[in-house]
Amino acid sequence: MEWSIRAFDDADTEAVVALWEEAGLTRPWNDPRLDIQRKQAVQPESFLVAVAPASDGADAETVVGSVMAGYDGHRGWLYYLATANSHRGRGVARSLVEAAERLLAEMGCPKVQLMVREGNEAVLGFYDALGYERFSVSQTGKRLVVDA
Repeated sequence: MEWSIRAFDDADTEAVVALWEEAGLTRPWNDPRLDIQRKQAVQPESFLVAVAPASDGADAETVVGSVMAGYDGHRGWLYYLATANSHRGRGVARSLVEAAERLLAEMGCPKVQLMVREGNEAVLGFYDALGYERFSVSQTGKRLVVDA
């Protein structure tokens, strides 16, 4: 395998933010650095990155994927699944989802869910292939902290 999966480290922050921006996951109302800080305060071991050796042969690693997982005692959730354009189609996302599912299962999590934004329906086939079921729900939300 040309990459490995490990827990996020603070030194990965800028690379992960750049990955999320490349993948179109960031939104003006969510500060990605604050999202990372918040995740590091709650179940930090379930924030995973896929890393590949640096292309210049140095000991450094390049972040090529990410997933944030969490378990609230009722359901597990996946967020910020992203793969670098340079590594799409190589199984990085599948490996990240499987690793996150293993972590959630170890916590006793009975079911994992995720949300797909409107306009990103093309990714649904990926989740179908991983055994995820589609269902219709109405989403509601309320900001408790405004990032910007």
